[in-house]
Amino acid sequence: MKDSGIEWIGEIPETWEVASNKFVMTKIKQIISKYTGEPILSLSMSGVHERKLDGGGKMPATFDGYQAVKRGNLLLCLFDIDVTPRCVGYIQTDGITSPAYSQYEVNDNNSVKYYYYYYLMIDNNKVLVHLTKSLRNTINTAQFDNIKAIVPPKLEQQQIANFLDRKTTEIDELIDKINIEIDTLKQYQSSVITQAVTKGLDPNVQMKDSGIEWIGEIPETWEIAPLYKYFSERKNKNHTGNEKNLLSLSYGRIVRKNIESKGGLLPESFTTYNIIEPGDIIIRPTDLQNDTRSLRTGLSNEHGIITSAYIDLAPESKTNSRYYHYLLHSYDIQKVFYNMGNGVRQGLNYSEFSKLRVPIPEQTEQRQIADYLDQKVAKIQKIIKSKQQQINQLTEYKNSLIFEYVTGKKQVKEAN
Repeated sequence: MKDSGIEWIGEIPETWEVASNKFVMTKIKQIISKYTGEPILSLSMSGVHERKLDGGGKMPATFDGYQAVKRGNLLLCLFDIDVTPRCVGYIQTDGITSPAYSQYEVNDNNSVKYYYYYYLMIDNNKVLVHLTKSLRNTINTAQFDNIKAIVPPKLEQQQIANFLDRKTTEIDELIDKINIEIDTLKQYQSSVITQAVTKGLDPNVQMKDSGIEWIGEIPETWEIAPLYKYFSERKNKNHTGNEKNLLSLSYGRIVRKNIESKGGLLPESFTTYNIIEPGDIIIRPTDLQNDTRSLRTGLSNEHGIITSAYIDLAPESKTNSRYYHYLLHSYDIQKVFYNMGNGVRQGLNYSEFSKLRVPIPEQTEQRQIADYLDQKVAKIQKIIKSKQQQINQLTEYKNSLIFEYVTGKKQVKEAN
């Protein structure tokens, strides 16, 4: 082994070389003047994939001016490197993509798949962030061309790439299997919640028609009423700016955020934010028809501030916020909110949202349902957390394999 001279690589085999990127690969850019139906490709955590034009999310007004990309090249995101989840991908099909991406063609003396794994290793550790000098953490073409890379003999590059193709595929298949198990658990959790908040806990109770199509029958003693009977809107602005406990709605949970953070598009001032209290239910009522994936409800467990773009439902006295949180979560996962939006941002205000008709058990039964669901959801979440830890361990193992073999710390012949 010998010192590579590259800090994040360390030692490499004696027969390997070190060269600037410009001697390994070349940037190519071919802008199309007119879009003629080519596949639209984008870079995600799982690689370079075709985007469906009807798959939701933000799309440009036109794809004219996009760049053509070729199968067998590398696609790199060399801007906003610090906040971009994945900055490298291997292009598996011809298509077009945003001209903001950088396409590189690896020369014939080297293996493109080896350098895909090489830059995947670097991206896993976000090494390139430390080489950027601009505010947007961008690396320009000249800078990238002069970054040093290790250069094994081509035969070894191919052997390493083939080995990593096999091993990472095996690991990814295991991860996919666990993700399916997690999705099944989440669906089960959703069904448990919906069953409890719409049918109650007694399977033998007399039922009646609720008048709400997606709910169907409810227990005979339950009522149907608009939400405003149980929640008012809290609009308590942080005018003085003294409140510093910044909260956010994330994946159906109210979580803390670092108010001093320079990332995440935080405003300069938080004086327009709302002060919320424990027991409040927070609703994100914007972009209802375009974004059909986000979870839009969360229960606050603490005093803090949150963006005024959300609706803050303040419970009236004797209102059980835990029950209503589960109930509105059920409405959310059943996509009840998505046809209610209006206006440019397809949103709702409190006046509109509070007219939502909901099933209401007696207070004692509300508490029983909330207690039951707290226990059931906690058990399911514990299993999900365990499976997520398995995924994290497999991901760490995959990343370590890539590092060890790409840098020559382990030889492919040793693995065989």
